[in-house]
Amino acid sequence: MSENTAGDSGTRGDSSPELDADAAEGTAEDERAESATGDRPTVYDLAPDCTLEDAEVDALYHAEVNGVVDYGVFVDLSDAVSGLVHESNLDGEYAVGDRLIVRLTEVKENGDVAFDDVDPDDYRTEAVAHEPTVSRVRGLTPGDEVTVEGEVVQAKQTGGPTVFAVADASGVLSCAAFESAGVRAYPEVEVGDMVHASGTIESREEALQLEVDSLKRLSDERAGDARERYETALDERAEPADVDPLVEWEAFEPIHEDLRELARLLRRTVLAGRPIRVRHHADGDGMCAAIPVQLAVENLIEEVHGDPDAARHLFKRLPSKAPYYEMEDVTRDLNFALEGRARHGQKLPFLLMLDNGSTEEDVPAYENLAHYDIPIAAVDHHHPDPEAVEPLLDAHVNPYLHGEDYRVTTGMMCVELARLIDPSLTEELEHVPAVAGLSDRSKAEAMDDYVALAAGAGYDESDLLDIGEALDYAAHWLRYSEGKTLVNDALNVGCDDEQRHEELVEFLSERAERDVDRQLDAVDDHVEYERLASGAHLYRIDLDEYAHRFTYPAPGKTTGELHDARVKETGDPVITIGYGPDFCVLRSDGVRLDIPNMVTELNEELPEAGVSGGGHLVVGSIKFVKGRRSEVIEALVEKMAGAEIDEALSSTIALDD
Repeated sequence: MSENTAGDSGTRGDSSPELDADAAEGTAEDERAESATGDRPTVYDLAPDCTLEDAEVDALYHAEVNGVVDYGVFVDLSDAVSGLVHESNLDGEYAVGDRLIVRLTEVKENGDVAFDDVDPDDYRTEAVAHEPTVSRVRGLTPGDEVTVEGEVVQAKQTGGPTVFAVADASGVLSCAAFESAGVRAYPEVEVGDMVHASGTIESREEALQLEVDSLKRLSDERAGDARERYETALDERAEPADVDPLVEWEAFEPIHEDLRELARLLRRTVLAGRPIRVRHHADGDGMCAAIPVQLAVENLIEEVHGDPDAARHLFKRLPSKAPYYEMEDVTRDLNFALEGRARHGQKLPFLLMLDNGSTEEDVPAYENLAHYDIPIAAVDHHHPDPEAVEPLLDAHVNPYLHGEDYRVTTGMMCVELARLIDPSLTEELEHVPAVAGLSDRSKAEAMDDYVALAAGAGYDESDLLDIGEALDYAAHWLRYSEGKTLVNDALNVGCDDEQRHEELVEFLSERAERDVDRQLDAVDDHVEYERLASGAHLYRIDLDEYAHRFTYPAPGKTTGELHDARVKETGDPVITIGYGPDFCVLRSDGVRLDIPNMVTELNEELPEAGVSGGGHLVVGSIKFVKGRRSEVIEALVEKMAGAEIDEALSSTIALDD
């Protein structure tokens, strides 16, 4: 017998109670019992699904007569193993349904099986479970009759069959099991179980599907072994591509190692059949981060599932207007995930935060997700609160964690993340880091290299700036929608028409420039000015009173454009505050601010004002109670007036809130 066919053992024939008692008393007694029964033959009892692969010539088997003919009797050892006991080898007379013990004497070339009738005086019975030849999910073709071993990652009831998605290390296979229309097949099998699924491979809507003959949940011991093999193989296949960053940048090296670990985690998530949900800041840098990652992950999903439609069900990208994860967003995401589990039998998703997710403001939303099995990772360049967020994160990538700052944009990092997941995208993404850097006006030391890389791909600096403006403009009007095709065409990633890309960017960027000029004209005469004791210029504008509202540009963008104009005019350190009834947007160049710390101090000094928000050190947004606006803004001005001048600092980040 193959060592893989041995199952639970019992005792039949003349087994003695004394031996059974010995077997229950411990190792020494077991050894004595084994010695006492060592000369007794073993008769194997094949499980119904056993095949000839589970049997051996000269072994003894329990059998049942299924037919009587003149020249002998036909016997069944299992549903698939039958043969003849010739009359010359029969020791007695048998009728259909009689039980006997036989010896397998021969398997002929044509597949016929011959047995002898035997009658041992004393024997032991050992049950044999079927150990099928397991096929890998990838590489199957229509017509193949196979057994696959893996984890059930989805169990969806349709109006017809129950569709189980079974994942092994090579991919995920859809398995259709039929009962009566709309009736749950194999109700004992649940998501997370290790199973053997057997049947015939069919082609269905450009994908392969297993028409199930048998779906069996593995026993605890066998499931443990199967899971160990599965997890080990997943770890091996999840290894990211061995690619170097697009530009040489010593400061980026430790960040790249963090991105490798995250790429490994995302690849493993896809291989294990778990959906992925991305939340990103709704601005140019956020889109430059999210689009490459989306393209890479969707390519991997299609490869793993062998289904061009799989990514539509397993990947979702949504923008967030605020630079942190709001309770409104997390409630929507959680509701969507729970509905997906209930309606489609999916695992709960992996949440990936891009260009947000590193700050204490994200903690309440993360804590809401902690009630469920939803892993979270964040790639962000806002000033982080690692002690607050990292206990709730499975991975955290942020330049501040390695002594860098916001000049390393999230778009730069996520282009490398996408290449680690799918290196074939490299050529298509060469211009994206420069777009991200210029959108956030990064002064990183590698910006010249990124702009040169984009130039080699056919984009001059004016092209890159226009793409960034087009993305900002599109993000504003898309609001909470993904806008996949529109955004991809604007960024020229996953776009199949170069002329459409160029015309779209020209149209969107010109509209953005027109609307910004109109907004600056509206606010220019109403800007309040004072010179701080430090020498910095302070500009204030009431956006609620003097700016066009509910149109482009939004308050953050309006404040940023006004600020940049004043920096260009003065050439000196500048602080700009754009405020409304219950918010203000802060921008600073050449002044050493710490906006997250200011928020903390304001909460201590004005607890009744309900101050929240933050962002980067020198650019951010703050919310507060409407009735305490004057006190909050005056307290902010006082803190800014005492801030140290540092002309090397600039507010390079664009805000859209």
